[in-house]
Amino acid sequence: MRKTVQKILSSIFLFCTFHALSAQDLSINPTLISQYKNTSDAFLGYDAFGYSYQITNNVFSKTKGKEIFEYKNVSLGKITKVDLQNPLKIVLFYEDFNSVVLLDNQLNKMTEINFSQNATPIVVSAIGMSTQNQLWIYNTLNQQISLFDYLKNEYKTVSIPLTEPIQYYQTDFNTFFWVDKKNNWYSCDIFGKITSLGKIADFDKIAIVNSSQYLFSKDNLLYFKGFNKPNPEVISEIKISEKTFDNFYYKDQILSIFTATDISNYKIVTP
Repeated sequence: MRKTVQKILSSIFLFCTFHALSAQDLSINPTLISQYKNTSDAFLGYDAFGYSYQITNNVFSKTKGKEIFEYKNVSLGKITKVDLQNPLKIVLFYEDFNSVVLLDNQLNKMTEINFSQNATPIVVSAIGMSTQNQLWIYNTLNQQISLFDYLKNEYKTVSIPLTEPIQYYQTDFNTFFWVDKKNNWYSCDIFGKITSLGKIADFDKIAIVNSSQYLFSKDNLLYFKGFNKPNPEVISEIKISEKTFDNFYYKDQILSIFTATDISNYKIVTP
């Protein structure tokens, strides 16, 4: 009996040790490639041309070296969301005034849309650039994801009404991603097809990489999770030097960590 108990305890010890070692091996160690002082209120990211985007005192700007472009619109209040997918057509969302502004690559205003003036009632709580002169829209009045053609001023719903409130959303040209209040993760394509992508871990901040991968922070630690791995429950910690940070940005294997005083850029290779 005693030998049996010892054998069981030994097996448990080996099991725990193996999984502890495996967890250690799954950690991601990014390489610091640059760091500079931060003077903005919110760092938003980079484009393919090397410009950085930020907001300071509610003024939106893009900079590279000594080049700087700025845009501000006091009449529309605080900038709620910025979409940088197309650096030639940047989307600024002003939720308090139910409005959006499209800017060119020198931050000149191209279009301003007040959705409260639309023939179809629209109250926007989520927005992003889509394809063919269209914007993704989540209309809180009917709780549906929609597309708005800003050249033709045409609005069409594409999804059925959502049953749970959205706590986070992110878009690309063809997909509207969102996480609901129960941490369920979904996507909707431009034809209205909704796909369940799984359950998201509890997070403070999150960045969706694609339909099977995301990065998230919790209690000032940063993690990566990929649903397409053999073990979908494995979460890899990203080992950064910052003990606290305000936000992070990820694109094309570059991870930017935003603190009150600095911006650090890391090269990262995900599993």
